[in-house]
Amino acid sequence: MTVANSQLHAAIKQIEFARQYTFSLLEDIEDELWFRQPTGCETHVGWQVAHLAMAEYGLALFRIRGRQTVDKELMPSRFRKQFSKGSAPDPNPDNNPSPPEIREVFNRVHAQVLEELPTLTDEQLSEPIDAPHAVTATKLGALFFCSHHEMLHAGQIGLLRRLLGKPPVR
Repeated sequence: MTVANSQLHAAIKQIEFARQYTFSLLEDIEDELWFRQPTGCETHVGWQVAHLAMAEYGLALFRIRGRQTVDKELMPSRFRKQFSKGSAPDPNPDNNPSPPEIREVFNRVHAQVLEELPTLTDEQLSEPIDAPHAVTATKLGALFFCSHHEMLHAGQIGLLRRLLGKPPVR
């Protein structure tokens, strides 16, 4: 196993760990709570999960191999735009995909990531990613940041859980 291949394995394991942790935070949040914004809170669970799907697509697929024809099946363009960095969460359920639709995209993107990442070569992992990149300049770095980004938002989901009256998971 090469150094880069070992690093790829570590990045995949971190992505998988972050997702399992996020799942543990979501498992008992009822669909009717997904768009509730607690007083003083500018976000909701639906936006957090949809944003994570969009970000995982961007960091672990698009930045790694560019746009592919399969991407239209993974996530509609409207979804990507609605939940991108800097977008404003809308608490009106009618203006959002339903929680099952969000979970479907969330899971579909993740499955595609886990299918594609093991095929990457050392050379691909060391290639630079296109700007802008706030944290890293390489494709391997984008994969590590993918898990870190998910854990950051998992913290927000954890806080939302408490504000929605749910017990802490950890």
